[in-house]
Amino acid sequence: MEPRARRRRAPLHPRSFFLKQFFRGIWVAAVLVAGSLGLGMCGYHFLEGLPWIDALLNASMILTGMGPVDAVRTTAGKLFASGYALFSGVVFLTTAAVLFAPALHRFLHRFHLEIEDEEEPPPKGSS
Repeated sequence: MEPRARRRRAPLHPRSFFLKQFFRGIWVAAVLVAGSLGLGMCGYHFLEGLPWIDALLNASMILTGMGPVDAVRTTAGKLFASGYALFSGVVFLTTAAVLFAPALHRFLHRFHLEIEDEEEPPPKGSS
């Protein structure tokens, strides 16, 4: 394993590597959102008895933070909706982190390299 200081001074990875990481993040975010949407649809369909299209609408609205469309009538449905709303907040934050992490990492690494270049002393033997 390389010493930490050497890794910090390593040059930026090529743009193709960054794009590969970025698209992998998009894929992970899409799977996370699709899975969360499926979980919400199943909960609203089986616990509240909503038709699939209405369950999709309700789950989509909760997942995006806009709020429910249909009134929740059963105790089980209310407990599910409450948990799903909390879960959706975590999914939103996680999805944002997964999407922005590669770009933020590249920006900070580039910024760090620029600062180190400014702080380097002149080579020995030059005046």
